[in-house]
Amino acid sequence: MSKFHSQYMITMKDIVKDGSPILRKKTEELNIPIEKEDREVLLCMLQYLKNSQEPTMSKKYHLRPGVGLSANQIGLNKRMFAAFFDEKEYMLINPKIISHSVNMIYLPQGEGCLSVDKEIQGFVPRYERIKVKAYDIEGQEVILKFKGYGSIIVQHEIDHLNGIMFYDRINQEHPFKLPENVMIESLG
Repeated sequence: MSKFHSQYMITMKDIVKDGSPILRKKTEELNIPIEKEDREVLLCMLQYLKNSQEPTMSKKYHLRPGVGLSANQIGLNKRMFAAFFDEKEYMLINPKIISHSVNMIYLPQGEGCLSVDKEIQGFVPRYERIKVKAYDIEGQEVILKFKGYGSIIVQHEIDHLNGIMFYDRINQEHPFKLPENVMIESLG
């Protein structure tokens, strides 16, 4: 049985740190409908994100604010993640990007990650719009569209599930160089 049950509160001690092999492994798909235990894990992950964005809780429990959390970031080889942004919550299982825009965007301040303790400078090019097919916590197939900031978050989390870290997408020789021959603009 997993320690991540309905009464458990995820804190920074549960977050797997950069360098751990599980962060570089492609996660395993889950059978649908998911087990009760996996539902509880997803709810715990979502609760971490909500707690981390709430200033009192964040300060009390020393939580780094996050908008997305993948199962492998808490040490589980499972293809699922939770995200919480723009007052909307997402718990997606076996997500796949089924289409994306040609246009790209990036965050001018770069991206961060709960598993990475240091700041890594550089632009991370992402698709401006994506369409994702996944299953929700109830086992229903869903097709969701994301654009802008939401698109960046979801691509970051799906990368985690594929063993890719955000800094892998930064130009290694010129961190602030953007891809050529593509429309790309700063978000913000």
